Amino acid sequence: MPEHNVDMVVLGGGSGGYACALRAAELGLSVVLVEKDKLGGTCLHRGCIPTKALLHAAEVADAAREGEKIGIRSSVAGIDMAGVNAYKDGIVGRLYKGLQGLVAARKIQLVAGAGTFVAPTAIEVGDDRYVGRHAVLATGSYARSLPDLEIGGRVITSDQALTLDEVPQRVVVLGGGVIGVEFASVWRSFGAEVTIVEALPHLVPAEDEFASKQLERAFRRRKIAFKTGVKFTGAKQTDSQVTVSLESGEEIEADLLLVAVGRGPNTTGHGYEQAGVAMERGFIRVDERLRTNLPGVYAVGDIVAGLQLAHRGFGQGIFVAEEIAGLNPPVIDEAGIPRVTYCEPEVASVGLTEQQARERHGEIQTLTYDLGGNGKSQILRTSGAIKLVKTGAAGTPGPVVGLHMVGARVGELIGEAQLIYNWDAQAEDVASLVHAHPTQNEALGEAHLALAGKPLHTHG
Repeated sequence: MPEHNVDMVVLGGGSGGYACALRAAELGLSVVLVEKDKLGGTCLHRGCIPTKALLHAAEVADAAREGEKIGIRSSVAGIDMAGVNAYKDGIVGRLYKGLQGLVAARKIQLVAGAGTFVAPTAIEVGDDRYVGRHAVLATGSYARSLPDLEIGGRVITSDQALTLDEVPQRVVVLGGGVIGVEFASVWRSFGAEVTIVEALPHLVPAEDEFASKQLERAFRRRKIAFKTGVKFTGAKQTDSQVTVSLESGEEIEADLLLVAVGRGPNTTGHGYEQAGVAMERGFIRVDERLRTNLPGVYAVGDIVAGLQLAHRGFGQGIFVAEEIAGLNPPVIDEAGIPRVTYCEPEVASVGLTEQQARERHGEIQTLTYDLGGNGKSQILRTSGAIKLVKTGAAGTPGPVVGLHMVGARVGELIGEAQLIYNWDAQAEDVASLVHAHPTQNEALGEAHLALAGKPLHTHG
């Protein structure tokens, strides 16, 4: 078998893998990047980018539909899914081309094919073996289903949902997490009747309960139906519809059932277990510096237990490249990674939930600032709120350890929010900053003014 020796071999060209390869090459290491599908992985081709393009199209539809409320005579004549898909695919295509150019410019050897990891630090592709001083495993995730629920026909995952050529009239979304509520939001904006089924007590159950309740209130106003705390028991489909059965005995008829019960680690079929990589519940076990149990072998992204976010994988990829290059980068604080759900309204958070903060710090203080007092939010005609969580009792010093926001476009506020959390800012530190007017960022400033004991546009 022909053998090729380099400093680093990376298995998987998604957000974690390509970021690691680009940073390693920038630091002077020779890199082989193995990818069986398309460079950019799930995020670029089947995840973040195409879904956010659909969500923007949905926002435009909503704006046109509601134009009369602000004196604009606009309406929605219909949704042209061929046009929407062409817009979406054009964005993906341009980004894909740009990424290919970056990899080529950095002299990274891109190997197309399914790679198998073989200890100690080699990856085999077809008849070739690529041996690195270090190996980075970055094979991402797949759309999960439930036992006995077969994907096909009118039962689809997010992969198929991205390529629909028409808007369904009635949809059941199984799962009220990030993927489920984003697709529910899109389809409702496109005119569909949507019902979300979530086994846990709230939508977006990983978020602070405050955010879940705010989103549920907004979804009720949008006439997005949801059933929480109820389990799915089965689905039967015919040529014309799918019937979803719930534990409560209720049956819901729809054109499509979207299975959005999360993503699983893509760790089978790559030789990991055979090579002796330590696993847990299907994920690769790593330490805080993302090292596996095998010397010189690292893992990044969705195959590592934790938040399944493209920017987490991206950050971990950069971290590992710098670690291998001897730069000794600081360990990534998982709680400091921002989280955004891009439905309407958006949900954005960083740091600890109220419950997590109580468990970790004991006495805490929380403050909620309603966006109703924010000028830009009034202009955007959005409702929502910002919740802050700080350590210590009211009137005592302590950093802000959690920021949770719900409202149109609050995802754009997460940049300042993550600095507040990651730099251990106290309420007084943020209160002393002058925020531009009129912006939604002002709401963050006002919330911290109130938390610092000097509220201006709030009572109390």
